[in-house]
Amino acid sequence: MNTPTLLNNRYKLLGVLGGGGFGETFLAEDTQMPSGRRCVIKQLKPVVDNPQVYQLVQDRFQREAAILEELGDGSNQIPKLYAYFIENGQFYLVQEYIEGHTLTQIVQQQGLMSETSVKDILINILPILNYVHSKRMVHRDIKPDNILIRSFDSKPVLIDFGAVKETMGTVVTPSGNSSRSIVIGTPGYMPMEQTAGRPVFASDIYSLGLTAIYLLTGKIPQQLATDPATGEILWRPHALNVSPSFTMVLDKAIQQSPRDRYLNARDMLAALQSGSTPVAPTVPVFQNSVHTVPAPGQYVQQPPTINHQPPTNNQQPTINNQQQVSYPQPTTSQNQNGLGTWQQAVILGSVIGVFIVGGWWMMEIFRNNSSEQNQSVTRISPSPITSTSPSVTPSINSQPISISTPGRNVISDSPTPIITSSPETTPIVLTPTNASISQTAAVEVLKNWITAKREIFAPPYRTDIGEQLLTGKAYRDNIKKTDDPDLCLANGSKEEECLSSVDWLQRNNAHYNYGVQSLDAVKNFKASGDQATIEVEITEERTLIKDGKADPTNTSFDTLLVRYSLESENGQVKIADYKTVRTLRKS
Repeated sequence: MNTPTLLNNRYKLLGVLGGGGFGETFLAEDTQMPSGRRCVIKQLKPVVDNPQVYQLVQDRFQREAAILEELGDGSNQIPKLYAYFIENGQFYLVQEYIEGHTLTQIVQQQGLMSETSVKDILINILPILNYVHSKRMVHRDIKPDNILIRSFDSKPVLIDFGAVKETMGTVVTPSGNSSRSIVIGTPGYMPMEQTAGRPVFASDIYSLGLTAIYLLTGKIPQQLATDPATGEILWRPHALNVSPSFTMVLDKAIQQSPRDRYLNARDMLAALQSGSTPVAPTVPVFQNSVHTVPAPGQYVQQPPTINHQPPTNNQQPTINNQQQVSYPQPTTSQNQNGLGTWQQAVILGSVIGVFIVGGWWMMEIFRNNSSEQNQSVTRISPSPITSTSPSVTPSINSQPISISTPGRNVISDSPTPIITSSPETTPIVLTPTNASISQTAAVEVLKNWITAKREIFAPPYRTDIGEQLLTGKAYRDNIKKTDDPDLCLANGSKEEECLSSVDWLQRNNAHYNYGVQSLDAVKNFKASGDQATIEVEITEERTLIKDGKADPTNTSFDTLLVRYSLESENGQVKIADYKTVRTLRKS
């Protein structure tokens, strides 16, 4: 069909901006405005030419146009709707013309974007997406072509909402009911629930995450491999310079299940704005409370926690504190005449209870000091963390970390799951009164270490975090072995005598990537004075990346039993050394 050069006796067509299955988009001039302002006109055509369907489409088109008008009026990063009309069986929207370039055009013309630029775009577009969702609308077609960077202020603008297009797909079933026969969205950028016709707010989060990945890698979703076992999109090998914290935000955004993504745009924005959480100078010990952790839909970035295995990219697990033992206090009421039999029984029972608990307590102390093997096992069931919640401030206990470089003992790190201990399986561990390190503090240090490996053993190589967590041999092995490594090597010493793990990685253009990482169980814990030992089961997946390529000889996915030696320095718990007792499982 030929489109007239003057639509609605008002809009003069200047050229075609694009086209598709629903019609065409034109650049036009408003001849009834003194300025002759330019505008965008979208021509939409119902997929079914049927009078009954036409009336339904017309009604829905008016409703959707009203929503677009409200959205444009409420945000200057959504094009304003100037008008809508129907002409010759075609439906038209007249919208504000935004001068600028789409993200696709920018990447094609200027190349890949930096992490800082991509973060800036997300931080500026997520409030708009949150506003759209607050109006109970899902955009449904977020992709690089549908985000414009406005020329005059470089702000991103969200265009081409999918709701009106879906209206054009209205059909009438044989039973006389109306339905929408088409799925709106772009293959690759659509998550599974949207492909099945059930988009939710988190569907837009998924599409936005893949849009960000395109800006970093230049790869559309169809060009990215997926893990056949999990469906995980394997984009990170194409963006090796992206920071672990930003990687984790994007990984959460593109999870296969909507419930594993950010629940809303506000949560994703909070994760981006929180950035890396600095390591706390001291480690608070929560003796009578449960450490609060975010729901699976949120990612909490916690200070690094590292295990004596090669660094892994992960988040820090959160473990519920041990149950506290409550000792009944003897009641010292004055003897009074007329005490009933039941009152005497209560008093007598309380006294007997005190003696029983006291005797049991003394036996536990004896067992703690005499044998590590008699300790109960704290079984920890991991539940992956994937979102960042700015309201949760992780606490860090400093502890040492060791990373193995080729030919050295390697410690692996991976995304850290939230760790919880159920009351049924958490042993009551009584630390001798002269001990300054509790089991709770020890576990917190290990969690922080596991998480920290992502920042320490990959750019920007946060050695300052290592200083907070490690001491003694663990610090020397991982962070700083000698003040002058070059002089040490020049004197004929071997690399392992001169270079820490971080030194080796930096000199060899290498870093570690972490996958799965979890603290699975506490096997034994013993503390005395300002020192402690703890044995834990740790599962960790790590890969050494050298000169941009994965080193298969330094890649592992194991479950290990690891013994850590801890020390308290000025009230802060740190890792002094660690040793793999044995490998429990290799994957």
